[in-house]
Amino acid sequence: MEETGIGAWGVPLAILAGAIRVSTPFIFVSLGETVTERSGRINLGLEGTLVFGAMTAYAVAVMTNSPWLGVIATMATGAVFGLAHGWICKWPRVNDIAIGIAMMQFGLGLAFFLGKPFIQPAAPHLPAIPLGFWSSLPQIQAALNINVLFLLGAALAFVLRWALGNTRLGLVLRVVGDSTDAARAMGINPDRVRLLATAAGGSLAAIGGAYLSLYYPGSWNEGISSGQGLMAVALVIFARWNPIGCFLAALLFGGAGALGPALQSAGVSEGYYLFYAAPYVLTLVIMIATSSPTRSLSGAPGALSLTK
Repeated sequence: MEETGIGAWGVPLAILAGAIRVSTPFIFVSLGETVTERSGRINLGLEGTLVFGAMTAYAVAVMTNSPWLGVIATMATGAVFGLAHGWICKWPRVNDIAIGIAMMQFGLGLAFFLGKPFIQPAAPHLPAIPLGFWSSLPQIQAALNINVLFLLGAALAFVLRWALGNTRLGLVLRVVGDSTDAARAMGINPDRVRLLATAAGGSLAAIGGAYLSLYYPGSWNEGISSGQGLMAVALVIFARWNPIGCFLAALLFGGAGALGPALQSAGVSEGYYLFYAAPYVLTLVIMIATSSPTRSLSGAPGALSLTK
């Protein structure tokens, strides 16, 4: 008789599948914030970039019937948001945190205003690769139905890690992030590097928004993000500004976010909803664990501060 269930493996498999699905936006936002913070700048506006990117990708996909054009468009809008943030923050005595919060609210408000006509129309979804084709069990097939953006995000994490340590661009970014004076002494324009790094970071973060609206959950609505852009900042600190660490930490956050649905799918009818708060609790624990009034964080760029 053909086996139709996976028994005790149901919950771990559901958590694995959920971790892959939920982690993808975290991957792109955290990688984008890593690039930005490596240059010595903080961008808390990525929540607004993420939501506006989700709206842009969905709207363009609806109008063109092409999800990939939606991804390209959202990368462009993310870069524009990053350029705006970087240009404002280059001025003396400008607070990165305050500008980031302002940009976040601007992005959220603009997305909600422009996105209202696209709440009802259906957009084409991004493709997935059925890596579970070898199994006849639908649970395994679903768990290993991997979206292309997840694979691209994983590859990008390794490419960024290599580039930071082995290329001239990586060296320039690290020098600017560690010491503004040293960068100027080497003939590098720190403001220009930070401007471009913030634009690149915004472009990557916006891809996470495209994933949300064009694959999982695969629709556009005003509550699509649930604070993932802000949580990714804590993820970067937890990963110590290491792109590969960001990828692994994103999987951890994704697994935490998948606990509630996994328990529900396993038939747990009471208390499972408490586990929906696991990512937020994990964020709080990480921020407390990494905070200290007497020591600096290992791996933190030396020029990273609240004001420039």
